[in-house]
Amino acid sequence: MSKGNLLSVREDVRVLDATMRDGGLCNDFFFTDKFVKDLYHNNIDAGVDYMEFGYKASKRMFPTDKFGKWKYCDDDKIREIVGDNNSPMKIAVMADVGRCDYKKDFRAKKESPVDMVRVATYINTIPVAVDMLEHFHKLGYETSINIMAVSKNRTEDIRAALDIFGQTPVNVIYLVDSYGSFYPEQIRDFSQLYLEYGDKYKKQIGIHSHNNQSLAFANTIDALKEGVSFLDCTVMGMGRGAGNCQSELLIGFLKNPKYMVEPILDQIENHMMKLKEEGVQWGFDIPYILTGQRNSHPRTAIDFLKRHRTDYKNLRLELLDME
Repeated sequence: MSKGNLLSVREDVRVLDATMRDGGLCNDFFFTDKFVKDLYHNNIDAGVDYMEFGYKASKRMFPTDKFGKWKYCDDDKIREIVGDNNSPMKIAVMADVGRCDYKKDFRAKKESPVDMVRVATYINTIPVAVDMLEHFHKLGYETSINIMAVSKNRTEDIRAALDIFGQTPVNVIYLVDSYGSFYPEQIRDFSQLYLEYGDKYKKQIGIHSHNNQSLAFANTIDALKEGVSFLDCTVMGMGRGAGNCQSELLIGFLKNPKYMVEPILDQIENHMMKLKEEGVQWGFDIPYILTGQRNSHPRTAIDFLKRHRTDYKNLRLELLDME
């Protein structure tokens, strides 16, 4: 059963900006301090509820000379931007299972500017993800769990995962369309499935969509209508490959008067267009349509574009051969 309608205000809705985290995959996290500071203040002015600064990646695994500082999100670097964050907007970072030193690199919440740690996992790494969630809660953080690539998993395995995470202290369980392959009908069905476990275990449910088939915004709105409350977006859709649900679309759509689209338009005018001019690539392109339609990882499309190929029919045949 739908929760509310497209004209109503849902007080449980939270908007999370993932521009620097998902968008950082497009430029190896080399954002200028001016970009980050302006994004921080524009998000506050726009009414955004959470801003994700990037990854908390292991410096042992990812050399610091190859990535910008938002690959690691050191507390002192975040404080240089937010100070004590005297605003209603909360700060988030992402920790990937197997790609972070979570026992070493996180201090207690009372010593950190970070409010929420978002854990990203695949179905086959659930035990580590559970340990991470429990560890972060002991440190005092809010948490979410992003179960990636569920479009490749059996429904019974997804149910088992939701049941496991429901029994953890996690605050939000995310439905993630990693490959941009879901259609609105599927998003509605999956939203209902996730909400079933959210209701059972008193967890909030979130949606993180990708735009391979130009459906990220539509899928986010369909999930919202079903009752999903945490909505991810990025400014101008900046994110790996085809990108994500666009902040300017989502915030411009939501009926709650706390959300204002004008500051997001400022960020686009003053920063995003410059990134495009400098050659940072993301967004709609034919290869991403093809990987989305075939429910395939976008790495094939990314490589195709890097090679400046335009033989789209051959790419489609290659994707068919990979199945």
